Amino acid sequence: MSKKIFVLIILLMSVSLIGIISVQFYWIKNTIEMSDNQFTSEVKSALRQVSNNISENELDENFRRIGQFALSRKDIKVSELKTFLYEQIDTVRNETFEYAQTILEENYRVPSDFFENDSLNFTKIYSKQEMTIIRNQVSEDGDMNDFMPIEKFKESGELTRIEEAVIKDDIKKLASRIPIHQRIGNNELNLYLRNEFEHRGINTKFKYGVYNDDLATKLKSGYFRKGEDKTYQVPLFVNDDGTSNYQLYVSFPDKKNYLIASIGKVLGLSALFILVIIIVFIGSLYQMIKQKQISEIKTDFINNMTHEFKTPIATINLALDAIKNPKIIDDSEKVLRYSKMIRDENKRMHAQVENVLRISRLEKNQLDLNKVKQNMQELIEEAVTHVELLVQSRGGSIKVELNASLMEVLADQTHMTNVVVNMLDNAIKYSPDAPIIEITTENTAKNFVLRIKDHGMGMNKNVQKNIFKKFYREERGNVHNVKGHGLGLAYVKRIVEHHQGTVQVESEKGKGSTFILNLPLI
Repeated sequence: MSKKIFVLIILLMSVSLIGIISVQFYWIKNTIEMSDNQFTSEVKSALRQVSNNISENELDENFRRIGQFALSRKDIKVSELKTFLYEQIDTVRNETFEYAQTILEENYRVPSDFFENDSLNFTKIYSKQEMTIIRNQVSEDGDMNDFMPIEKFKESGELTRIEEAVIKDDIKKLASRIPIHQRIGNNELNLYLRNEFEHRGINTKFKYGVYNDDLATKLKSGYFRKGEDKTYQVPLFVNDDGTSNYQLYVSFPDKKNYLIASIGKVLGLSALFILVIIIVFIGSLYQMIKQKQISEIKTDFINNMTHEFKTPIATINLALDAIKNPKIIDDSEKVLRYSKMIRDENKRMHAQVENVLRISRLEKNQLDLNKVKQNMQELIEEAVTHVELLVQSRGGSIKVELNASLMEVLADQTHMTNVVVNMLDNAIKYSPDAPIIEITTENTAKNFVLRIKDHGMGMNKNVQKNIFKKFYREERGNVHNVKGHGLGLAYVKRIVEHHQGTVQVESEKGKGSTFILNLPLI
C-alpha cells in the first residue's frame, strides 16, 4: 500500500467518524430540546390548571358556606336565597363593610313573527347591589376575614343557573377584597402544585412565589427568589375582564439534571455507541499503522537477507570456479583453502536461516525447551569463547566479574547460551571502535542478574522501545550502518520469557548500552 493511499484511507475514515459523532451529538441536542419543550408545555398546562382549580375551589367553598348557613336556619329555605346580606371585617385594611345584593326579575312578552296571534315570554334577571364601608371600626382583636351572612334571605322561588351565576359573581367580587395569603395558604398552594405536577409525570423539585405587581407576597417557598432561574408564571384569581393583580411564579432548580435523567437510557446508549465507534476506529487505525510498519520492516528484512545471501553465494561460486581451474585443481593447498571458504560461507548462510526458523518456531510455540539445572557461570564462559577471537581481532576486550554467589537456574543449555552470545554479538556490532565489553553478575532476593555493558554508540528512548521487536533495526536515513536482520534481540526476549525471566536495556546516545537479564533462581 502506497503512502498516499494509506493517508487517503485514514483521512476518509476520520471524516466518516467525525460525521457519525456529529450526527449523534446533533440528535442528542435535538432530543434534549424536544424534552425541554415538552417539559415547558406540561408545566404551563399544569399551572393553568392549578390557577383554575384554586379559583373554582374558592368560589365553590364560599358558595357552599352560604348554603350551609341558610340550611342551618329552620325558618329559611334554600329557595329564599334571592336576597342576602353579608358583613365582612378586614383586619388588613382596618375596615368593616356590609354588602347587600338582591336578584330582580322582570317578565315581559315579545311578539313572534313565526306564529300568528302568539308571543314569547322572557324573564330578565339582574342584580341590585349596595355596599356600606365603615373604616377604622375594627377591634384590635378582630380576626374575621370571611364572608358571613347576617340576615335571613327573603323572597321565595327556586334559584336558576343564571341567579346562581349572579350570586357567584358577587362572591368573587367580595373575595377580591381579602388579602391573598388569607384566601389560600402556602401548604394548600404547594399541595395544588405538587399534585398537578405529579399527575403530569413531573417529579422534580420546584420553588414558587406569588407576586402582586412585582411585590412579593407571603405566599412563596422559603428560598424562592424571582429571576434566579428560568421561571414559569400564571395569573391567580383572574377577574371577569381577564386581568389579575397576582402572578404565580414557579422555577425548577434541578431542571437540567431532570431532563437529562428523563432521557438517560437513550443518552447512555448513544454515548456507548459513540465510545464503541471511537474504540473500533482507534483499534483499526492502530492495526493499519502496525501492519504498515510490519510490511515495511519485512520488506527491509527481505532486502537485507537477500544482500546477506548474495555475498556468500557469490563467494561460493567464485571458489567453485577457482577449484575447477586446471591450474588450481592440482594445487592441494589452494583447493583446501577454497573448500574451507565454501564451508564457512555455507555455515554463515545456515546460521542466518536458523535464526529465521527459530523465530518462526517461537511465534508458533513449536520450540521444545529442555530445561534442566544449569550453572550460569559455565554458560557465560562458553558464550565468551564464541566471540572472544572476534573481539580481539578488532582490538577490543571482554571484562568478566562474576559477583553472584548463586548461579543455578532452570534453563535450556543451547538456547540460553545463544541468548548470551546474541547479546555479546549485539554489543560488538554496535561498537564502532574497539569493543570494550563488561560482564557482571549479581543476586537479588529471588533472581540471578546478568549485565552486559558496552561503550558503543548507544540508542535513544524510541529505539529502546522497539529494540526487542522482530525485524526491527535502527536506521540512519535510508542506510543500515550495521549488518543484521533484526532477529537476534527478538529471539533473546522470547527465549528469556519462556524461562520466566525478563530482559531490558539501559542506554544513552553516544555513551553505550547495558542489557540486563533477570532469571529466577532454583
